[in-house]
Amino acid sequence: MAADEEVVGTVKDQLAKLFEESLRVTVPDQTDTDPLIAACNPRFGDYQCNNAMSLWTKIKGTGSAFTGPQPVGQAIMTNLPRSEMIESCSIAGPGFVNVKLSRQWIAKSIQKMLIKGIETWSPKLRVKRAVVDFSSPNIAKEMHVGHLRSTIIGDTLARMLEFSNVEVLRRNHVGDWGTQFGMLIEFLFEKFPNMEVVSDQAIGDLEASENLFRKLFIYKCSSTYSKVLVYCILGNKVVKVSSVKHWYTVPDNGAFYKASKQRFDSDPGFKERAQQAVVSLQGGKEKYRKAWSQICEISRKGYEKVYQRLGIVLEEKGESFYNPYIPGVLEELGKKGLIEESEGARVIFIEGKKYPFIVVKSDGGFNYASTDLTALWYRLNEEKAEWMIYVTDVGQREHFEMLFTAAKRAGWLPPGDNSYPKANHVGFGLVLGEDGKRFRTRSTEVVKLVDLLDEAKSRCKAALVERGKAEEWTEEELEQTAEAVGYGAVKYADLKNNRLTNYTFNFDQMLNDQGNTAVYLLYAHARICSIIRKSGKDVEELKKTGALVLEHPNERALGLHLLQFAEIVEEACTNLLPNVLCEYLYNLSGHFTTFYTNCQTSPNRWCCQSLVAFVLWGQRRRQADSCCVKRLQRSCGNASIYLVFGQSTRYDILGEDSSHLQKDFDNYVWAHDYRYYAQCIRHCEKVKDCARTVQYRSDI
Repeated sequence: MAADEEVVGTVKDQLAKLFEESLRVTVPDQTDTDPLIAACNPRFGDYQCNNAMSLWTKIKGTGSAFTGPQPVGQAIMTNLPRSEMIESCSIAGPGFVNVKLSRQWIAKSIQKMLIKGIETWSPKLRVKRAVVDFSSPNIAKEMHVGHLRSTIIGDTLARMLEFSNVEVLRRNHVGDWGTQFGMLIEFLFEKFPNMEVVSDQAIGDLEASENLFRKLFIYKCSSTYSKVLVYCILGNKVVKVSSVKHWYTVPDNGAFYKASKQRFDSDPGFKERAQQAVVSLQGGKEKYRKAWSQICEISRKGYEKVYQRLGIVLEEKGESFYNPYIPGVLEELGKKGLIEESEGARVIFIEGKKYPFIVVKSDGGFNYASTDLTALWYRLNEEKAEWMIYVTDVGQREHFEMLFTAAKRAGWLPPGDNSYPKANHVGFGLVLGEDGKRFRTRSTEVVKLVDLLDEAKSRCKAALVERGKAEEWTEEELEQTAEAVGYGAVKYADLKNNRLTNYTFNFDQMLNDQGNTAVYLLYAHARICSIIRKSGKDVEELKKTGALVLEHPNERALGLHLLQFAEIVEEACTNLLPNVLCEYLYNLSGHFTTFYTNCQTSPNRWCCQSLVAFVLWGQRRRQADSCCVKRLQRSCGNASIYLVFGQSTRYDILGEDSSHLQKDFDNYVWAHDYRYYAQCIRHCEKVKDCARTVQYRSDI
C-alpha cells in the first residue's frame, strides 16, 4: 500500500502505519515492535513516536550500530516514508520523534469527514457485540439520585460503543425477583383480600412514581364506596372518595415498600407468611404471579417516564428472566468442582477473599450471586456477547470481582484481563450535597430522581423567562429548551467527573454558562447554528464544494482537534471513562470560541476566509498590486469580504478587466493609513505564492 493511499481511521492509526514501516527498516530484527504514538505538547509538534528508548533497551549490547536512544530516534525519523500527512519532524530528548501534521492534510481530512460523514471515522474496536448492564432499579422502589449515575454513565458508554460500530445490548437488570416480593405481595393481600379481581387495565395505568398502596386503595374503594376511612394518612377521619382521588401527587417516599418492610421486620407471623408467599410465587401459583406482575407493571411505567425524559433506551431483562436457567448453570458449575458445601449453603471459594461466594442459601433459595452468574452465562452463551459491562456503584466492586473470578475458573472467561470475551465492572462514586455528605433532602430522605429533574427544568425555565425568552418563544419552545438545558446540565455535571470519584451536586454550578458545563457547550453549539442560519448557505452543498483552507493558527488548532475525535472516543471506550470525551468536548468548545473571536468575517475583526487577497499600496508596488488583483479576481466567488489597501481609487487598482467585481464593492473595506504599509509589504511575497493571506483590521 502506498504511503499516501487513503486510510480511514484515527490520526494515531494512520501515523502508526507510517512508523510501522519505518521501524521495519530501522530494526528489522525487532518484528514484534508496535509503534508507540501519542499526542504531544503543541510546542514540539502534534504527535510523538516514543519507541526509541524501549528499542535501545532491547538492542543495547547486541552489536547494534546504534550508540544510544537518540540515534535510534534519528534513524526512525529518517526512515519514515514520505507522506502528505506530515509537514515536518524533529528529534527531542532521548529519541522522541515529534511530528507536525500539514495544514493541507488536516483540511483535506476534515473535508472528507464532512462529505463521507463522521461515522466513517469511528474507532475500530476489537469487539463486535457488547452487553451494557445499567440503571437496574429495584421494583416497588422509586428511582433516586443514586440511579442517576448508573443510568447516564451506562447510556453514554452504550452510545460511544454504538458509534464505534459495536452492537450494544442495553440491559435493564431490574430487581424483580427475590424474598422482598413475598413481603410486598403478602402486605398487598393483607390490605386487599380480593386483589385478584382488580382489572389488569386499571392496574397497568397506575404510575410507579406514586404510592403503590394508595393507588390500589383508591381504585378499590372508589368503585365500591362513597366514603372511605383513611387510617394511614388522616388518622381515622372520614372523607369523600372524590377528595382521595386527588392525592396522586402527594410525595410518598416509598411508603408502600417501607410499610411492608417494617411489618416484615417487626411481625414474626407476617414474616413467615411472606416467606411462604415467595415459595408460592416461585412455584408459579396464579394468584401470586398475577400480583407480582401487577406490581412490576406499576413500577415499570414510572421508570419508563424517567427514561423518556432523559432520552434513554433500555431493554428490560430482570432477575426473573434468568430464574429458570439457574439450576442448569449451578449443575454445570457443580460438575466442574467449583461448588462446595459450607454451613448448609452452597458456595464457591475465591482465593484471596475472606468470605465465599454464596450461590445457594442455607434455606435452599437463590440470591444475587446465583442470578448474576446465570446472567453472565446467558450473555456469553445465548446472546454471544464478547464484552459484558456492569455499571453500578463502587460498593459492589468485590461482588463483581468474585463473579468474574468464578467465571474464569469455570472457563467461561479467559484468565487475562485483555482477552475477549471479557467482563468489566464500571464502578462510580457517591453524589454528595454541598455539605460533603451523601446527597439527601432536608428530611434526610434520598432525593428522588424525578424531583431532581423537575428542579433542573424549573430553574432553567426561570432563567429563560428572566432573559425575556417568554416574550420571544411559545410556551412549547420554552418547555423544550428548559428540558434540553436542564436535563443536559444534570447529565454533563455527572459525566465530566471521573466516575470513580464522588462529586458534589450543585445546581448553580451546573447551570453556569462559564467553565466546563453543559450550558457552555450548548452556547457554542447555538453559536454554530446561528452562523449557519445567518449565512443562508446550503450546508450539504457547502460540504461538497466549499474550499477549506487553514491559514490562521486558530483554524489549524480547531481542525486538528476535530480530527482527534475518533481517537478520543476510542480512549473513552477502552478505559470506560466518559469524562475523557467530556474533556475533549469542553476543549473543542474552547477552540471554537477562540476561532470565532479571532477569525470573524466582519471588517472590524481579524478575518480568516476561505480565500482572501491583499491589494497593496502605491506606485512602487505596481507589480505586486497586479499580482494581488489577479488573485482577487480568481477568488471573488469564494470570499465573503476583502480588505483592500491602497491610495488609488478602487477603479484604478481593479481596472476594467475586473468589472464583474464592481457590484460587490460594498464588501470591500478601504484603508488609507500608513500604519498598515509595513504590514502589507511583509505579506507581499506570500500573496504571490498563495491565494489567501490574513486580513488586517481596518479600525486600529
